[in-house]
Amino acid sequence: MKRIILTGGGTAGHVTPNIALLPKLKEAGYDINYIGSYDGIEKKLINDFNIPYYGISSGKLRRYFDVKNFTDPFKVLKGLGEASKLMKQLKPDIVFSKGGFVTVPVVYAAKRLNIPVIIHESDMTPGLANKLSLPFTSKVCCNFPETVQYLPEGKAVLTGSPIRQELLSGNKLAGIKLCDFTVNKPIIMVIGGSMGAVAVNQAVRSALPKLLENYQIVHLCGKGKLDASLANKKGYVQFEYVKEELKDLFAMTDVVISRAGANAICELLALKKPNILIPLSAAASRGDQILNAKSFEKQGFSLVIQEESVTDELLIRSIDELYQNKSKYVEAMSKSKQADSIDVIVKLIQSLS
Repeated sequence: MKRIILTGGGTAGHVTPNIALLPKLKEAGYDINYIGSYDGIEKKLINDFNIPYYGISSGKLRRYFDVKNFTDPFKVLKGLGEASKLMKQLKPDIVFSKGGFVTVPVVYAAKRLNIPVIIHESDMTPGLANKLSLPFTSKVCCNFPETVQYLPEGKAVLTGSPIRQELLSGNKLAGIKLCDFTVNKPIIMVIGGSMGAVAVNQAVRSALPKLLENYQIVHLCGKGKLDASLANKKGYVQFEYVKEELKDLFAMTDVVISRAGANAICELLALKKPNILIPLSAAASRGDQILNAKSFEKQGFSLVIQEESVTDELLIRSIDELYQNKSKYVEAMSKSKQADSIDVIVKLIQSLS
């Protein structure tokens, strides 16, 4: 039996594509192990799948000044030592990395022991962790055709992003029952990622009185971002984070308001959910979400509002426009010829291990 190490962490977006690969990897006969940080979100998510999990030291690699820049390199070096020890202990045939800073020591350790590495880059341009890993990888999977130009020649493989197949099997009535909604009023899902999105949360809650006149809203607001004053608001339900119930919430939803992280928008594409994207601003990020959103808007999959431009009036007007024209967006997404990413990636793994 061949052995694979999966790695990725820091946010749910660096974990869920790995989770999406699990059934097919098991079917292909792989013994699966996971390396993440000691206590990151990846540990919590992976523990649900009865896969051996190994934590290593992880430090963030920043492009800006922070006092932690003086201590985190030592955490990375410690992580490299721990990852090397695990590689010698587990003797994997291949490593698949989804990105996040915890993956850098894992990729380096694998290369030192001549273990093939495949990484997956979700965004239009590679993140810093994946940039640092590029020289040590055999292949790089990506979501957008535009990404190929940023990758080493001969390494890029256009695969799309692995989507959790259970998301496609939701029960609309189960979602409506969970939220205590009615069947005769449109439903908006607001989703800002596992860590939440403060600007999106504030925009939606500010417009709530007007929105609830015509819509019901389920709001995935992120850990620690519940608003107690809205706990009993009719037609509005908030969750910090959901797991198994997510497929049912998607099934009942008419339109989605979301950040523009690559994994999130690829899920919306697979589910054919008309959506408004509010990308993380360039001031607070490297601008990857803005590029992702522009690509989806150009293809007719999304309506985009820049974070700096969000007002109650604009948000309400955009939601009304999206809902009234939702069939146009569904049609555009239905014509997308996105690759069967799970099969493509697993075959690539098999070819190198």
